[in-house]
Amino acid sequence: MKSLQISDFGSLPALVDTPEPQPGPGEVRIRVTACGLNFADLLMIDGTYQDCPRPPFTLGMEVAGTVDAAGPGTAGPPPGTRVAAFAGSGGLAGHVCVPGSACVVLPDGMPFEQAAGFLVAYGTSHLALTHRARIQPGETLLVLGAAGGVGLTAVEVGKILGARVIAVARGQDKLAVAARAGADHLIDATADLRAEVKALGGADVVYDAVGGDLFQAALRATRPDGRLLAIGFASGKVPQVPANHLLVKNLTLIGFYWGGYRTFRPDLLSASLAELMRWYEAGRLHPHVSHVLPLERATEGLALLRDRRSTGKVVIRVDQQ
Repeated sequence: MKSLQISDFGSLPALVDTPEPQPGPGEVRIRVTACGLNFADLLMIDGTYQDCPRPPFTLGMEVAGTVDAAGPGTAGPPPGTRVAAFAGSGGLAGHVCVPGSACVVLPDGMPFEQAAGFLVAYGTSHLALTHRARIQPGETLLVLGAAGGVGLTAVEVGKILGARVIAVARGQDKLAVAARAGADHLIDATADLRAEVKALGGADVVYDAVGGDLFQAALRATRPDGRLLAIGFASGKVPQVPANHLLVKNLTLIGFYWGGYRTFRPDLLSASLAELMRWYEAGRLHPHVSHVLPLERATEGLALLRDRRSTGKVVIRVDQQ
């Protein structure tokens, strides 16, 4: 089968021929139809991601497809079941093996292209806002990078949870995407963020997947007793937080890594994804996929993420049949 691999950290990804994997005990094999790209894939290429395999390895963290084999003692979905799964890596290939417990059975009407970009983005926003920030109806949610893969889902999830949402993105096209997702107020990332947010009354919860200077401005526009979610650092700059600012305004800085819950609280992760799937089936969520590309053009998809030329998710179609 064809797989998109890196041979060493910092090397260019390349399509190579690899053997089809065989599922071990407790595993299923998925015939991959589509694979969602994530900013973390770029970090894996550079070897800077917090949970990175040793090269050579196949890229692709989240997949959607059909179970076509099961290993010994597997209680997971039987062959023929349409599923999505967080694989961690290995998804940009014809087949991938994952624990049966990692599979989420798809609603009948959910396209593979939407499913491939659903788990990480929506799962991150839902668990971060409900479990970590404990956002309440009527509070103001400030979303940085609001047209990106996770940011756009934070707008949607925040609205469903009853928040007033301020979306920050660069340029009118991206702001329009955030507006269609339900944002109440729009701020261009080039504006004076601190002044603009304070003019709107400040933020109770900040959802930051960007880092850098935007985080510093958002910190100063957060209301007393507010919470700041550190989701990621797409700007490439990890902010340094002055603890005296946290003290004076009684702020809480909250780190959040969705993948970590697979090991220390899988029950929370499963319950979160189950609720999100119920919301999807009820028509409350509308996944936004800006680009669908074939496997042969996967490096173009990664470049779209790197250059911030996409909105929502970029998905690679692996199985062309």
